[in-house]
Amino acid sequence: MKLYNEYSNYLKEKYGGKVYKLPVNIPCTCPNRDGSIGYGGCTFCAEEGAGFETLDSCMSVREQIKTNMDYISKKYKAEKFIAYFQNYTNTYVKLEKFKQYILDAITENIVEISISTRPDCIGDEYLEFLNEIRNDYGVNISIELGLQTVNYHTLISINRGHTLAEFIDAVLRIKRYGFDICTHVILNLPGDNIQDTMETAKILSILKVDQVKLHSLYIMENTKMGIMYKNNEISMIAEEEYVERAVTFLEYLDSNIVVQRLVGRAPKEGSLFVNWGMSWWKIKDDILEKMESEGRVQGSKSIEKRTLS
Repeated sequence: MKLYNEYSNYLKEKYGGKVYKLPVNIPCTCPNRDGSIGYGGCTFCAEEGAGFETLDSCMSVREQIKTNMDYISKKYKAEKFIAYFQNYTNTYVKLEKFKQYILDAITENIVEISISTRPDCIGDEYLEFLNEIRNDYGVNISIELGLQTVNYHTLISINRGHTLAEFIDAVLRIKRYGFDICTHVILNLPGDNIQDTMETAKILSILKVDQVKLHSLYIMENTKMGIMYKNNEISMIAEEEYVERAVTFLEYLDSNIVVQRLVGRAPKEGSLFVNWGMSWWKIKDDILEKMESEGRVQGSKSIEKRTLS
């Protein structure tokens, strides 16, 4: 029984073999940090952003790709790769700089370029350029959008700087170009409950995003959420509840949507809370075991399954 639409299988079918993501770190920031729309970033975001596993942004894009490609090629015998512009808001740089970064990523064996950004930072001129790149060089383009939750009260409380409306606008813009869209979701944000989990899956299904990436919230020192956690102003749900939310999310998610990840990783240094002190592999196994033992599969409760009576 196929429990969910797994990313690794999707890549094998699409590209005819193993494909690995190579993280790329460029010198950029976020409009929620530099004062354009706010300061300090999201309450959970540390100074290094999401790039704790990336190389230094002082290295050129080409150097980072070569270094990571050499390592992955030797370790996993991989021959095809995705250049993944991962950290902060990668479209929040001047257009000419953005163009150069993307062009530098087009090297031998790169079959796709994936760009992580905010829903409120994806202008048409950037999309036009990416469309030209796809047409001229034959590389696929995917855009990863951080949404985290559809609950706009929670988005405000975590200082996200945008609401659901901006996300919907970004999806509709990107869809006009036919790029794949991956949406990032955090299933255990303080203030969210399992109803928000279901609603998030339903809205992503209605919008027909192509992929999702699930994260479990981790809390770092020197963040606003870290201060709140130490002051007992917020609490974390149990691992069993996260597992239930992940399974429920998948049930309400369209079966055609590819799932990149079921649980996130986090840096050990400077962390106050990470995955209930467990390996992310253990949490993933718990999710799959629950799905299998209870006969629950992706899409079984999604809108696509509904029929009029």
